[in-house]
Amino acid sequence: MNTFQVPIGVSNRHLHLSLEDIEALFGEGYTLSKKKDLSQPGQFACEETVTIVGPKGSIGGVRILGPARKESQVELALTDAFKLGLQIPVRDSGNLENTPGIEIINGDRKISLKRGVIAAMRHIHLSVEDAQKYGLKDKDIVKVSVDSPRGGEFNNVLVRVSPNYALDFHIDTDEANAFGLRNGDIATVIY
Repeated sequence: MNTFQVPIGVSNRHLHLSLEDIEALFGEGYTLSKKKDLSQPGQFACEETVTIVGPKGSIGGVRILGPARKESQVELALTDAFKLGLQIPVRDSGNLENTPGIEIINGDRKISLKRGVIAAMRHIHLSVEDAQKYGLKDKDIVKVSVDSPRGGEFNNVLVRVSPNYALDFHIDTDEANAFGLRNGDIATVIY
């Protein structure tokens, strides 16, 4: 059995937009405004927020993350999906086949995504160098242990490897709350 330490990043509900959808919601030629950098190099939280609307409700103030993506995607916790009246799959980011759609509103502008709403699969970001160091490869599945007042073990944690990644264990707010975790807490990867 091998182990190593990893910082935890708690991901709140958010969305990634394509250039086409950014322009549909904010106007032609619009550029998203950076609010703050995220843990992954080149990724950032935007100043812009929108309202998302499902069959049974809406959630306002949902943060857009940049930069623009090839296809728009909304990432929710399962409790968010319940509030909106959606049944969403747990998926790796970008795997949008057979996912529900949603309406996105910015003032008097709105778009309707035909697909793209998921609960992100818990995952660890590794650089190529870190993956080699720990003997892991992209799409491996590992366990992660957390020592907190509500500590325990996460099973089925996806390993994602890219030269553009920095070491981080991403979970959503439901998972963080269940285990009593916050951004920056440290977990142990077991494989």
